[in-house]
Amino acid sequence: MNNPFATYQTLRKSLREIALLGSVGSVMEWDQRTQMPPKGAEFRAEQLSLIARSVHEQFTADRIGDLLGELEASGLVADPHGDVGTDVRETRRSYDRAIRLPASLVEEMSRTSALAQQAWAEARKKSEYAIFEPWLAKTLDLKRQQAMCYLAGAPAGSDSMYDALLDDFEPHAKTAELRGVFEQLRKDLVELVGRIASSGRTAPVEILQRRFPVAAQEQLARDAARRVGFDFQAGRLDVSLHPFCSGLVPGDTRMTTRYDEHGFADAFFGVLHETGHALYDQGLPKEHWGAPTGSAVSLGIHESQSRMWENLVGRSAAFWKFHLPKARMAFPEALTGVSEDQWLWAINNVRPSLIRVESDEITYNLHILVRFELEQAMLSGQLATKDLPGEWNAKIKQYLGIDVPDDARGCLQDIHWSDGAIGYFPTYTLGNLYAAQFFAKARADMPGLDGQIAAGEFAGLLGWLRENIHRHGKRYSAGELVQRATGEPLSARPLMEHLRAKAARYYGV
Repeated sequence: MNNPFATYQTLRKSLREIALLGSVGSVMEWDQRTQMPPKGAEFRAEQLSLIARSVHEQFTADRIGDLLGELEASGLVADPHGDVGTDVRETRRSYDRAIRLPASLVEEMSRTSALAQQAWAEARKKSEYAIFEPWLAKTLDLKRQQAMCYLAGAPAGSDSMYDALLDDFEPHAKTAELRGVFEQLRKDLVELVGRIASSGRTAPVEILQRRFPVAAQEQLARDAARRVGFDFQAGRLDVSLHPFCSGLVPGDTRMTTRYDEHGFADAFFGVLHETGHALYDQGLPKEHWGAPTGSAVSLGIHESQSRMWENLVGRSAAFWKFHLPKARMAFPEALTGVSEDQWLWAINNVRPSLIRVESDEITYNLHILVRFELEQAMLSGQLATKDLPGEWNAKIKQYLGIDVPDDARGCLQDIHWSDGAIGYFPTYTLGNLYAAQFFAKARADMPGLDGQIAAGEFAGLLGWLRENIHRHGKRYSAGELVQRATGEPLSARPLMEHLRAKAARYYGV
């Protein structure tokens, strides 16, 4: 056997080179969503598919399997949560899944994603689902092929196919378990929304629809992102049709948002949301970049960071003790005569809405349930893609009690199905659950946290997150990380306690 330390360094070097190649594709995807002219879509699809194929071929090469085999036979993996143990365990897990996928399928999925995103953008702009429907049908067919490859001969029931795709985003999660958690959440949330609706109280949301000049919005959002810890020397903020964050490489993390002159909350809280993602990316160990020890553990954990900064911090009374005076200076006309209590109620308004990314904390997870149920039905073939708009509209009416006026504000509002992210949406609700549990523990560990936030000091909270979450990479599964950070297994209790307290404060229920 070769020197196992040398073998490990060879593996790390290979993983870093593969990650570098993948990051080139990530830059192209960022450019596609922010800068690329529409007529560049066809060749961009070819570029991205070529990179995707190259990354897949390099990662699934026999030499990677040989290196893993040598390390697994050595004593270096004795500590499953050490550098070597983590990198070998998680690389093996990813390698064994990847080798089941033909390079031709990987290439076709990447090409289809690039073209489907362009079709989605046009369909959303025109509110014409028929433009996107053929691409959604093709995407689902490719995802079925992908799931069957992962299952490699195992029985292909509806849950098992969805499990196979879900695992790409939230390792070890199971559809049946999520369904149980989500159904209980739906029951609790629908009951809470009903009590709020019956309260007779109406938040002064017209405040948020006054004129907020875009330039001032951008400046305030940038200042808030910088103050909570985002390093603009290692990242940037741009505009795109759908907000996102991409951690390309250490030192280059890119966020986007979208502005509405008569919709303050969308951009500001959108920036805080993406900043949460960005802080996680910027907090991962740079020396381990490209390897599992330098990677996010799951998208649910990633989402917990964005939802924490957006909602648990960004919509808190403590946060606006510091930031409302700054907002008054930025928007003197819009905020004239607006009290602190009015502002807090407006930004914490609970009212069913059409758009997921604009929804309030309490109704948000109902939006996720709609997507979770519909994508399972489409994947299994129980729901034909041509019938998606009607079924979407029916579920929105059932869960949120509102009518969907058009496709743009209905089934075309999210980009994620166009880029093949089937099994991705559940990570949003998991993120909300993780976020509430992490934040409750951080407050218990730092009794003065609210005072720090009210003073515009966020280093304490960011330091807690760096220590308990960011620095670990993939050393622990999401469940293990929650247990280590909070001392308890994942529970819906902290989230529901937070939401019920908010409902009591603003609606008296």
